[in-house]
Parts: sequence; C-alpha cells; structure tokens
Amino acid sequence: MAKKVKTTPTQAEANVGEIFSRSERFIETYKNHIMIGIGAIIFIVVAVLGIRQYYLLPKEAEARETIFPGENYLASQQWDLALNGDSVTYIGFLGVIDDYGFTKTGKLAKAYAGICYYHLGQYDEALEYLESYSVDDKIISPVVTGLIGDCYVNTNNVEKGVKYFREAASKAESQYLSPVYLKKAGLAYESLSDFKKAVEVYNTIKDKYANSLEAADIDKYINRASAQIK
Repeated sequence: MAKKVKTTPTQAEANVGEIFSRSERFIETYKNHIMIGIGAIIFIVVAVLGIRQYYLLPKEAEARETIFPGENYLASQQWDLALNGDSVTYIGFLGVIDDYGFTKTGKLAKAYAGICYYHLGQYDEALEYLESYSVDDKIISPVVTGLIGDCYVNTNNVEKGVKYFREAASKAESQYLSPVYLKKAGLAYESLSDFKKAVEVYNTIKDKYANSLEAADIDKYINRASAQIK
C-alpha cells in the first residue's frame, strides 16, 4: 500500500486563500451597504430610462411639431414671424426656446433665433443666441459660426469676425461652404490692411477649392491684395 504523502500549500496558494478569506469577511461585514449601493444604482438607471422614455422623447416630438411652422417662416424669410410667432397657433422660436430649451429642437431654435435677429439687424441679440448654440455638427454649426463672424463685422469688430470666418471654414470642410467663409475672411483681412493674410486665404481657395464658385475669379482678389503688400 502506497504511503500517503502530506502536502503543504505553497506561498502563492496561501496568499490566494487569504485574499478570498478577506473578501468573504468584507462582504459579510458590509453586505447591507453593498445591497443598498446596488439598489441605488438600479434605481438611478431605471429613473434615467424612465425620464427619457416617458418625458424627454415625448417632449422632443412635441417640440418638433411646434417648431415646424417656424421653419417654414424661416425658409420664406419672414424673420419676425419665425422669431416671435403668429399669435394664432405658432409660438415662435423664442417660445420654443422657453418651453423646450432642454431638447435638441430647443437648442436648434437658438440657432434659428440668432439667424432671425441677424437678418432683422439686431446683432447683439443675434450673438446672444448664436453663441449659446453648442451642438457640434457638420451642417448647422459652421453656418452659425460664420454668422457670428458676420455679426462681429457688422458691429465693427472685424478682428474677431475674421477669426470666426476661418473657424467656420475649418468646421465645414466643404467644397461649398469653406470657400465662402475663406473669401469673407480674405475681404475682412483686406479691410484691416493685412494683405499678406488676405492673399494666404485667397490662395487656399485657389489651391484647395479650385472647383468652387469662389475660385472662378479668385485671381482678381489675389492680384489686388498682392499689389498692396509692401
């Protein structure tokens, strides 16, 4: 009969056993706290999902329906009606902001309100709403940024305006929009007598956006600005 060999645990095995033992003691000691913590997490997750499903999504749908007439007024350049409403069924972009400002549509209404104020010649009010629009997208955001530049130029802050034109061109990354804002930047630089930078942005149009409408006569602008460099 073979003799039974008595083995002793290795140091690693002993360490693992100690860890498990401590874990068991920890769980036993704090099990009530752990259960309360897990319950709180579950409650928060359920609450967030519930708010989204039964409050935010219906509000978003309601906001979209409410803003729709304003988008039609905006498209037809009826700036005051789009902004303030028609006193019948449409509450205006300002009303949408008041009632649904926390929704995506409410944030979009801020951009729309800024556009309306700009076309009404109320540049300070336009800036207030345009600069509060914080959604970063490839369509609305560059337009808003460019319009902020227009507002600053129209309030005689050309230096700040040109910064926004260049930012709008960069944000757009578009064969259609980017050269528009670069040309605005070039004209702004010329008005500041910074002809070297004007030539720089005009050349960007020529080299990078050669097929754009702005590139068709860009040599005229390059030559004009170049002639002023001393």
